[in-house]
Amino acid sequence: MDTLVEAAVAETLRTGGDEEVRLYVAACAERTVPLFLGMRAGAPDRQADLDLCVESLQGLWCADRALPDAAERVRALEGFPELRPREGAITDVAGTYAFFGVLVLRYALLANASAEAGHALSCGHAALTAVGLLDQSLPGGSVFRAEEEALQKRSLSGDVAGLWEASVASGRERLRAAVGRLPR
Repeated sequence: MDTLVEAAVAETLRTGGDEEVRLYVAACAERTVPLFLGMRAGAPDRQADLDLCVESLQGLWCADRALPDAAERVRALEGFPELRPREGAITDVAGTYAFFGVLVLRYALLANASAEAGHALSCGHAALTAVGLLDQSLPGGSVFRAEEEALQKRSLSGDVAGLWEASVASGRERLRAAVGRLPR
């Protein structure tokens, strides 16, 4: 699989344990899912979707065990409009970032349930793609991509003190930047 995830991170995911995979995807989701939450907050008939995402994020951080209902959560996400097949590409800013937020969460839940490196790599790849698009749309270059790469490494370093806090702060900054891209 050709992926944006750095080779050292990919190797650690392939050779590491279940808990390492689960922590990695929890952190990736914490940084990316706020894009979905922010873009869909207040949308008619989406409160249950928002609640599912928030509850899933909280559950993912219990990296010592798989969520017992991860497969059910994945099926629910696959019913979201962002992941349903469509005729044309997503072209609006809100739709694009909402899509990546849900996609990252889908892969995170799959990796949580299976502890498979392939799902974790897809999660990390989708997170990097999302921030790459965000960076391309902002003046000043690749701030978020470099941060995402560093935080992906950090989540597998064994020194995870402050990882949740850093991921929450990063997710907020990404959302703030994406909201700044919305048409006025």
